[in-house]
Amino acid sequence: MRRSLRDTLVSVRELLVTAGPFILVTVALLAGAYYLLKPTPPKRVVLATGSEQGAYAAFGKRYQEELKRFGIEVVMRPTVGSRENLRLLQDAKENVQIAFVQGGAGGGRNTTTEEDVEEKLPLVSLGSVFHEPVWLFYRLDSAKKVKRDGVLTEFTQLRGMRVNVGARGSGSPGLINRMLLANLMERTDIKRETLDLTPAVVELLASKLDAIAMVSAPESPLVQMLLQTPGIRLLEFDKAEAYARRYRFLSPVTLPRGVVDLPRDVPPADLDMVATTCSLVAREDLHPALVQLFVQAASRIHSGGGWISKTGQFPTPLNTEFPLARDAERFYRSGPPAMQRYLPFWLANLVDRMWVALISIIAILIPLGRVVPPLYTFRIRSRIYRWYRDLRQIEDDFGRKDADADKLLQDLEKLDAKVERIAVPLAYADELYALRSAIGLVRKRLRATMPAK
Repeated sequence: MRRSLRDTLVSVRELLVTAGPFILVTVALLAGAYYLLKPTPPKRVVLATGSEQGAYAAFGKRYQEELKRFGIEVVMRPTVGSRENLRLLQDAKENVQIAFVQGGAGGGRNTTTEEDVEEKLPLVSLGSVFHEPVWLFYRLDSAKKVKRDGVLTEFTQLRGMRVNVGARGSGSPGLINRMLLANLMERTDIKRETLDLTPAVVELLASKLDAIAMVSAPESPLVQMLLQTPGIRLLEFDKAEAYARRYRFLSPVTLPRGVVDLPRDVPPADLDMVATTCSLVAREDLHPALVQLFVQAASRIHSGGGWISKTGQFPTPLNTEFPLARDAERFYRSGPPAMQRYLPFWLANLVDRMWVALISIIAILIPLGRVVPPLYTFRIRSRIYRWYRDLRQIEDDFGRKDADADKLLQDLEKLDAKVERIAVPLAYADELYALRSAIGLVRKRLRATMPAK
């Protein structure tokens, strides 16, 4: 083996031996921080939506596509509606981490539905993501029994009609009950039905129902279909502002003229409506990286505006009934993490979640790291300095009266041969040559005392 290669290998070996404990401590601290902080989000999350023909399901598919780009699988869980979504979120036995929840469905913070659960998990909001107008579709022929022109503008005009208020477990029945109460009407003043959305629409078209109430975004296929169905009209809320003042989770909105179908002029005039807001609600323990991904996806999906919302109006931290998640609040305050603009998501998320731990680890390792260079120098020099002991022994023996100069000279030659084979980095060669010079000096003294041959 060439001497230069041997010296390099010795240097590397000594460096590994010296820095080995330091490296092990660093790895242990990083592994501990990674285990405690869990910076990597789970690859699968369950999203509770609603009926398969509703707006929640339509938006759920868009969230699936958005998060799929980051390697996250969003599994949609069809439900009856918001109240069931809340129950699933708060039930520790269920595997639902996030859901669409209609404003007013909870009746307060961290509440559940009529079906109580043994353990209620705390919930947080990721923000309001879109308006959900109260759509009250009625048959024109049924309305003509109340008004000659068949145009209903008062909630009280539904008295005596067969109205589907929404399936149990959805947010619609509770909201309709509040509107009945606001109009001093009893639940028995209308003939209530609690069918699922799709069967209710079928019953309405078959003249078995006079009206159906639903709370849904305009993007719902059923809403768009009913808006363009002959013989079906939409109730206009002339007192939308009053409803909004009475119930804080409601807002007055306007369905602009012609927004449904411009050529056919549907609707033929601006319609006043009331709307609640839908929020993304999640369990408090939802991984922070998933919170960031969902809020960012909401910004891309819902910020474009729509039939009744303006561009940039959603998502928003306003009008939420649950505490805002910390990472969602951070997004609304300063936008996405800066590192995501320059690094892949997994790396940006790793640094973002562990930077505090990394700084703490660095603060611990800097003092420890100062020990490594002196220790490395000590180990390299010890390969040289330990031979001074043997040289000193030979020199001490030489000073004795009974010293055997020939034997001492042989020991000295053996020592010189061993020293010649010592491998050290080039930076320490001067110390090696100093040792060999000392051996040469002792050799010269020994030979000076020996008789000439």
